Amino acid sequence: MTLTRRDLVGASGLALLGAAAVSGRVQAQAIPEAPTTTANTMQPPIYPTSGPDYQPVVTLNGWTLPWRQNGDWKEFHLVAEPVEREMAPGMIARLWGYNGQSPGPTIEAVEGDKVRIFVTNRLPEHTTIHWHGMLLPNGMDGVGGLTQPHIKPGKTFVYEFELKKSGTFMYHPHADEMVQMAMGMMGFFVVHPRDPRLHRVDRDFVFLLSAYDIDPGNYVPKVAEMVNFNMWTFNTRVFPGIDPLVVAKGDRVRVRVGNLTMTNHPIHMHGYDFEVTCTDGGWVRPEARWPEVTIDIPVGAMRAYEFDAIYPGDWALHCHKSHHTMNAMGHDIRTFIGVNKRDFSRRMKRMVPDYMSMGSAGMADMGEMEMPLPDNTLPMMTGFGQFGPIEMGGMFTVVKVREGLASRDYRDPGWYQNPPGTVAYEFQGPAPSTTRAPTPASKVKPDGKVDVVKPNGQHKH
Repeated sequence: MTLTRRDLVGASGLALLGAAAVSGRVQAQAIPEAPTTTANTMQPPIYPTSGPDYQPVVTLNGWTLPWRQNGDWKEFHLVAEPVEREMAPGMIARLWGYNGQSPGPTIEAVEGDKVRIFVTNRLPEHTTIHWHGMLLPNGMDGVGGLTQPHIKPGKTFVYEFELKKSGTFMYHPHADEMVQMAMGMMGFFVVHPRDPRLHRVDRDFVFLLSAYDIDPGNYVPKVAEMVNFNMWTFNTRVFPGIDPLVVAKGDRVRVRVGNLTMTNHPIHMHGYDFEVTCTDGGWVRPEARWPEVTIDIPVGAMRAYEFDAIYPGDWALHCHKSHHTMNAMGHDIRTFIGVNKRDFSRRMKRMVPDYMSMGSAGMADMGEMEMPLPDNTLPMMTGFGQFGPIEMGGMFTVVKVREGLASRDYRDPGWYQNPPGTVAYEFQGPAPSTTRAPTPASKVKPDGKVDVVKPNGQHKH
């Protein structure tokens, strides 16, 4: 497939950037143009028009990088640069990424392809790219100082290698890694099997897990943070800004999740059990796959799982670490559950009329109230569904399974209309009794042993 400038724009609705200076064997006039986007919603996948057939992946709140064919080589162009990313409406993060976005665009190719990837550095410091999980020549591995010179600001380097195996991989810097990855520099690299019949699914979703510590009113993450993150993200978005995974009933669905945060994440999906079918190391043999409803994603690793979409509905998909489904969460909050703050609140309102006392009965009231917030931050709990506040944030989205969707339709179908009689409801009868089972009595005998009298009158020594 050969992409012209017009083809590149038409394929994904993206603007184009020019290239910078080149270091390496390829001349400047041979550099492919670098598509870029600042869109925050999921872009349509790019379907193959020549070569082996495959079901393209869809990147949550992201896009796939177009390429051009140059002889035997598929050529891509990544630009490392400062970017702005809307984490959810009301909050912007100033990060580093690729081609206008963090994470960078998904690179997609086929097993056996020869790929040539141009990397232009528009950062204020040097960088490299490591192709995480790839089998390739040592000099293409992307570790600055060890396997290659660093890519200085304003320079372009070229990576060339053949894709030895199919699977799901990632890319990220191996230069000033603590800063550059903390600033959002990462992306997915998906390699499809040469045989289109292998591991075929109907819908294929990808997203990366990343974390940031951004104080309210600020825009830049704290790059030296190791523990107290407050923005836990799917593809650098937080709920309610994360796209749903839209699926047709009857589809075979794959979800690929990569983790480049500082901790593991138990990703849990409601309504289904699924099979773990792929890791960074490759495909899991059918006889070795295992059933799950939660899959723990280790640091620096990828896991893919598959399921048959047979149950329609709106099914939650989230990290099961409860703090990871919160936004802008402070870590020095006192617990006031059970504390009567009525008198205190009355006195405070005399001085501060808008004062609201919260947390006496839990934190759920924060999901229902629209409180004034500092600039450029988000409520800890936010987002509404058809039945009220969802009280989530961070790493949370919804798998929307619907009947009658076209194979290439990924539009949000709205909330699921449950059949009559299938929604949990309030009991209207008399209140249940509050009687308790009798508590066993006990007494200390002269020999020091405890004699427990059970409710049935029997003794236990």
